[in-house]
Amino acid sequence: MISPHGSEDLKPLYVEEPEVRESLLREAATLPTLQLNSAAAANAVMLAGGYFTPLPGFMNLDDALSVAESMHTRDGLFWPVPIVNRTHDISAIRDARRVALLDPNVPGNPVLAIQTVESIEEIPADVLETMTGQTFGTLDASHPGVTTFTEAGKYLVAGPIEVLNYSYFEKDFPMTFRTAVQIRTAIKANGWNTVVAFQTRNPMHRAHEELCKMAKDAVNADGILIHMLLGKLKKGDIPADVRDAAIRKMVELYFPPNSVMVTGYGFDMLYAGPREAVLHAVFRQNAGCTHLIVGRDHAGVGDYYGPFDAQTIFDTLPDDALEIEIFRADHTAYSKKLNKVVMMRDVPDHSAEDFVMLSGTKVREMLASGEALPEEFARPEVAEILMQYYMAEPVN
Repeated sequence: MISPHGSEDLKPLYVEEPEVRESLLREAATLPTLQLNSAAAANAVMLAGGYFTPLPGFMNLDDALSVAESMHTRDGLFWPVPIVNRTHDISAIRDARRVALLDPNVPGNPVLAIQTVESIEEIPADVLETMTGQTFGTLDASHPGVTTFTEAGKYLVAGPIEVLNYSYFEKDFPMTFRTAVQIRTAIKANGWNTVVAFQTRNPMHRAHEELCKMAKDAVNADGILIHMLLGKLKKGDIPADVRDAAIRKMVELYFPPNSVMVTGYGFDMLYAGPREAVLHAVFRQNAGCTHLIVGRDHAGVGDYYGPFDAQTIFDTLPDDALEIEIFRADHTAYSKKLNKVVMMRDVPDHSAEDFVMLSGTKVREMLASGEALPEEFARPEVAEILMQYYMAEPVN
């Protein structure tokens, strides 16, 4: 089985032993507290599940800046984006050695983790600008990831963490949320050796379905991991529970039995384009996948990145950066000429009129009005689930 990134074994930071966890919760009641922002809470959940192996916790300023500038920590570990805990107010934790980290996304703000504080540093404005620009490729405040990152707080709290729960993800998505540990275990139990991962924050239409099948055939994979983001999105994105239901219906009806695992992970979308695509590869390798599908404008938003920037960034990485391989996908759509879904790069004789293509706005309008989508574009059973959602929601 493919090795975890930077380690022989996964390093999940969730405290498995109930007695130890109870002891830490008692300790937490005596500690200064820091309420996390949503991004830091998502980082904690990913660290807990082993997805961010081999990181022991939150980076200090030197490592965060080094990662932003060179995609390596100061000691040489390859890593594509800063994994940090930032805050606006350190008055309650200024001299603390141990801090209880509170969950911002669960009512009552329960303790999510305990952090051993190794340093608390103020981020100079020019350093924050460098970290932002290098990570996102832009400083434009209209970029949703840039806004979230720049407003996360001027203090950086570094040090290892011990995570006591998985926030709201286990409770809200019990059939879907899985850790890297659980996915590796399931892959091994299935007897799969070659596994292709598909990243999604959207429902899957016919083109996505066929892309997964194309990739599986191309790399002769034993199985497919459909791995959906369950955390915070931008306004207008479809909620995770609706996506989950639509994807499961598609897999149930249109994939061979026992060929697909439908799972999700607890992370907030960064919209960091190329850098986020590399992060996606890192934690899919940690989950046991040998290949990741990287498509057109992977993890992008708006027009901030070129359509294939998230693929070409992998050409710039050191040869030993990652073991996972990339399946490079072009835009896929249903060909009226060939009566099947194709990658556009494979049919140079086609014009735009030869494809069944609908804009996102048109899809939303059709579903909200109860109008059926073309079967060449979306499976009817999937479209029905999305239609129920959009007919109950105002059109944005």
